[in-house]
Amino acid sequence: MKAYITILGRSVWALINAYYAVLAEKAYYPDIVYIFAEDIYADQLGRAIKGIEILSEEFGFKPEIRQEIVREADFVEAVLKITSLIKDLKQNYKIAIDITPGRKALVAGALIPITKIGVDHVFYLAIKTLNNVSKPYKMIPLSIQELRDFVEDARVMR
Repeated sequence: MKAYITILGRSVWALINAYYAVLAEKAYYPDIVYIFAEDIYADQLGRAIKGIEILSEEFGFKPEIRQEIVREADFVEAVLKITSLIKDLKQNYKIAIDITPGRKALVAGALIPITKIGVDHVFYLAIKTLNNVSKPYKMIPLSIQELRDFVEDARVMR
């Protein structure tokens, strides 16, 4: 079974497009998706969930989607919640974390636990420009996008 953890930041498009890239390029189809959002972005969770539902359906599956809200820029709360979640999931799931859409405090909160606990993937959709990218993944030139998996990159370095 597979789990996918993502972090909603300023852009719902960043979350949805990174998820699309993971589905299309890595064929990583999660059974469960967790969206962490800072309280100031909680009003955008509905759009993010709907986007994940639509894309998942297009790829022929339907993951369970859960949401978790943390206080704005609360690094400690993020570390505690994400660490606890990863420990719980580790028993039964392969785990992927997408750091593309998150702001720094929550991204750091997601990355610190993995140094001790470990996950299977850390995805990041790198885009060479922020000009005109608030649109669907396939409408942004693929030549300016690169889906990275930092866990895979680290294995290559060894």
